Amino acid sequence: MRRRTEILVLLICLVIVTTSFASTVTYDHRAIVIDGKRRVLISGSIHYPRSTPEMWPDLIQKSKDGGLDVIETYVFWNLHEPVRNQYNFEGRNDLVKFVKLVAEAGLYVHLRIGPYVCAEWNYGGFPLWLHFIPGIKFRTDNEPFKAEMQRFTAKIVEMMKQEKLYASQGGPIILSQIENEYGNIDSAYGAAAKPYIKWAAGMAISLDIGVPWVMCQQSDAPDPIINTCNGFYCDQFTPNSNKKPKMWTENWSGWFLSFGGTVPYRPVEDLAFAVARFFQRGGTFQNYYMYHGGTNFDRTSGGPFIATSYDYDAPIDEYGQVRQPKWGHLRDVHKAIKLCEEALIATDPKISSLGPNLEAAVYKTGSGGCSAFLANIDTKSDATVNFNGNSYHLPAWSVSILPDCKNVVLNTAKVNSMSVIPSFMHESLNTNADSTDSIGSGWSWINEPVGISKASAFNKLGLLEQINTTADKSDYLWYSLSMNIKGDEPFLQDGSQTVLHVESLGHGLHAFINGKLAGSRTGNSDNAKVKVDIPITVVPGKNTIDLLSLTVGLQNYGAFFDLSGAGITGPVKLNGLSNGSSIDLSSQQWTYQVGLKGEDSGLPSGSSSEWVSQPALPKNQPLIWYKTNFDAPTGNDPVALDFMGMGKGEAWINGQSIGRYWPAFIASNSGCTDSCDYRGPYSANKCRKNCGKPSQQLYHVPRSWLKPSGNILVLFEEMGGDPTQLAFATRKMGSLCAHVSDSHPLPMDMWGLDSKTRRASNPTLSLSCPSPNQVISSIKFASFGTPLGTCGSFSHGRCSSAKAHSIVQKVCVGSTSCSIDVSTKTLGDPCKGVKKSLAVEVSCA
Repeated sequence: MRRRTEILVLLICLVIVTTSFASTVTYDHRAIVIDGKRRVLISGSIHYPRSTPEMWPDLIQKSKDGGLDVIETYVFWNLHEPVRNQYNFEGRNDLVKFVKLVAEAGLYVHLRIGPYVCAEWNYGGFPLWLHFIPGIKFRTDNEPFKAEMQRFTAKIVEMMKQEKLYASQGGPIILSQIENEYGNIDSAYGAAAKPYIKWAAGMAISLDIGVPWVMCQQSDAPDPIINTCNGFYCDQFTPNSNKKPKMWTENWSGWFLSFGGTVPYRPVEDLAFAVARFFQRGGTFQNYYMYHGGTNFDRTSGGPFIATSYDYDAPIDEYGQVRQPKWGHLRDVHKAIKLCEEALIATDPKISSLGPNLEAAVYKTGSGGCSAFLANIDTKSDATVNFNGNSYHLPAWSVSILPDCKNVVLNTAKVNSMSVIPSFMHESLNTNADSTDSIGSGWSWINEPVGISKASAFNKLGLLEQINTTADKSDYLWYSLSMNIKGDEPFLQDGSQTVLHVESLGHGLHAFINGKLAGSRTGNSDNAKVKVDIPITVVPGKNTIDLLSLTVGLQNYGAFFDLSGAGITGPVKLNGLSNGSSIDLSSQQWTYQVGLKGEDSGLPSGSSSEWVSQPALPKNQPLIWYKTNFDAPTGNDPVALDFMGMGKGEAWINGQSIGRYWPAFIASNSGCTDSCDYRGPYSANKCRKNCGKPSQQLYHVPRSWLKPSGNILVLFEEMGGDPTQLAFATRKMGSLCAHVSDSHPLPMDMWGLDSKTRRASNPTLSLSCPSPNQVISSIKFASFGTPLGTCGSFSHGRCSSAKAHSIVQKVCVGSTSCSIDVSTKTLGDPCKGVKKSLAVEVSCA
């Protein structure tokens, strides 16, 4: 009896332990409610497969340090179920591990199951086998699709339940998403759209996860699904029910990069303005898309033409380093908003006009607490406003946050955070070759055969669409045609010259005539289609036309995006130059080969016995596989490969693909500016840089993929390049800067001081080396007065204190961090009656 009693007590204790940490997550019209308390929640997107498991803990900690409460991620169906009913949750695909790491850091999770994700991800996250299910139509009221969508969604939900990862079980997941931005395109699906959305909502609710579901960009999301906003600004968004909170699931922190495009970026002053405006006008949950963008490893990028880098100008960059001042200024914004949380969750805002383009929002608690947001939404003119009997200066396109309705803790246009200019230190690729050997002797190579070389090749009348033929097993599809040309053919009468006319749905092609490259053409992110006329030489007798068609990521967005084709669908013609005669080859019997021989032979792993190193290394020739062994760069700094000198292809390190490379695709010379005015509405094309340069030259190599020595690098070079020009680039910190005016708010950590101390304090310029074992070694620039320029290009204005440089040097050099009062008392007064600022640039060593 005593034994049974002990067992019973043990079971009761286990029940208490396993349920005591369970949370109740609901919502009302103001906010997400956790354990009966409304919450103001700051979230950021980190997509687990776009980084490595070794990077995850640091990324999550930096997110927490930046003031996030929630990590948001999609779930990528095509990664997890590449073959129907065959699942992969290992390595970068280990979703459970990622969620648990977020929980260990004390953060929540928003799990966006979709399972359509968009995300500039190949095929929008759908597996290609889905396309071949008989009778299927994606994202509409179609039974085969709904059955597969429900099966996968239920699979993910069950995995999370088994690991007790929902908040209702004591886990970190407080929200889940079904579907994704369907409202942007649902009109194209006609009458079938509404029943599909109703079904998707009902299916999700039936899975009984114990936390709310959301649908983004879905104004007709059925109750109790919360409809949410995506965009650069969501302050004007209103949910479809007065019982639902105002939520922003994607605040685009920048924009994605396309091969052939310039590099987009979003000024932090504008991003901070958008965040503050959202909370000013009643929002209580906002998510940065992205907070860390990462890398499109392997062939995961979508588009088409999405680059391998998915940096997104996010607060944490592609390499896992904080991007300053974006990370630091947003951290301060989050702190300021959290100082207002008690008032924000207590009531709806009372919004009033302070003048043209000037607005105040006031939140009051029942106990007398008060917080206010003062906004100037004018795109050009600063303003001075009177609020509650006090005067406030509001720069154009900015919001001031007053946690006590009196004192400004932060203005979004006044950045108090330091700036960091990263630099990349190049070093040659140590290919372990004897130093007495000739250049390139560390490399071996294999020629990829032109045309048909595999036993799996097949013949078919007419031209085949590529995706239906390859099922995306490879970027490549060979179209091959042999023909006999008689000597009296009309187009040979003008000296054996003719023109090969090829039309393709995209995304690019290389034309070989009798084994020799005759011409190439690719589309671009605006138009993937290719139409090309290539002058060629044919000979009497047998001629072979080999067309290598290629894809650069599959379509990921738009109505019926899954039906977007690729490949050479014709016509393909030989046009004569002399008399206008032509031969249409489109309906001939073509021979097809899916993929490359080298792919089937396992060349990406580098283990084949076919590699050769003699005679001389071939360079600037198409269709060559290259291999070398190398030592990893020393130290722990993030690593990239500089592909300048190469054309286009894919690269593998120790058998793992770092993605497609394409440094030969040069961005347009137009559309960039030396500086971008943050004032006024942001759009994806507003702020651009890198004109006239490769869209992407550096390619991230995760440190965890490298060994100290004996690493294997394999390249497939499609267009032609020189692998001996490859170099490592380790990411360093170039310069550390800050620029603070005498009208800046006090540092955030001074908010808790008593009012007398605050009144006696001044704005502060603070600098801190990124590594604890570094110290400030030199002062590159220091000026107090009216300095001009930005970090890396500061210059003295019309007045500058003669004392500034020596004071900064005395306070900062030799220290890991330093702080300086921005005041005339500390730095002197070089120009009385003029608003002044302190600009400093330093180096750390």
